[in-house]
Amino acid sequence: MAFLRWSEAMNGALYGERGFYRRHRPADHFRTSAQNPVFATAVAELVRRVDDALGHPDPFTVVDMAAGSGELLRRLVDLEPLDGRLRAVGVELRERPDGVPDDVEWRDTPPLRSTGLLLACEWLDNVPFDIAIGTRDGPRYQLVDTATGETGTGESVSHEDADWLATWWPVSRVGDRAEIGRARDAAWRELVSTVEAGLVVAVDYGHHRSSRPAGPTVTGFAAGRQTSPVPDGTMDVTAHVAVDSLGVDSTLLQREALKRLGITGSRPDYDLVHRDPRGYLRALSAAGEAAELLDPAGLGGHWWCLRGVGMTVPL
Repeated sequence: MAFLRWSEAMNGALYGERGFYRRHRPADHFRTSAQNPVFATAVAELVRRVDDALGHPDPFTVVDMAAGSGELLRRLVDLEPLDGRLRAVGVELRERPDGVPDDVEWRDTPPLRSTGLLLACEWLDNVPFDIAIGTRDGPRYQLVDTATGETGTGESVSHEDADWLATWWPVSRVGDRAEIGRARDAAWRELVSTVEAGLVVAVDYGHHRSSRPAGPTVTGFAAGRQTSPVPDGTMDVTAHVAVDSLGVDSTLLQREALKRLGITGSRPDYDLVHRDPRGYLRALSAAGEAAELLDPAGLGGHWWCLRGVGMTVPL
């Protein structure tokens, strides 16, 4: 058996030489908002609002962290929200996918400096983290076997992690378990630091301190199914985000954010069937796609974490 702390096991399983994100297309295993065509419509509206707030910079850069197969950027480029000033950048470990337009930059790290919108859709949930477990001697790190997913108990948590737990997710009883979000907070701050002016948005499933889960949320996804998390490189290993610890200007649920951007999910007027049958079918399809994004029990229950850099959040 190879027992490691969760952060080390996740890092290898997701991003190592044979890691999940180097070998697999996310769309083959799970569904995200960025894969939905209506999401691009909402992002285009957000781009226009941020562009107005920044005084129409040239270029206006949209960075898509964890860009997958480039679905969002392909649709955004087609929508042409800025009349030629849009610079689209996809950040992903895998090589450039087929079908991504030539004018979309593709790289494995975000630009060091950008002005515009940086969007991280279901990225923070894959930032490796550690799990603490309460013992008679105080919180200790939980260990995990990289081949089986079996867990054990390791050394006491560091002073820095203990401070984070005390503030954001207290472990007060023997057997209590909590996911330590300090590494995610640091990753978020580093991401925000790359934006000179604009808006940084993380879209993810998560929780606030007032509604922390009773235990860890870590899980696996493989071939479209949720499964027990085994950090062996064959599956996505992910967990909810403590969104209130990140350091943002505001958080709101996706269904509310999208409604503020004009996405309602309302069905088209049935009279359109007679006047424009194809148009009716397109509108009906779009309504179904919007409903997926707004569903409070699914993607609509995700959080938008918003941080303005040199501007007020336009939502």
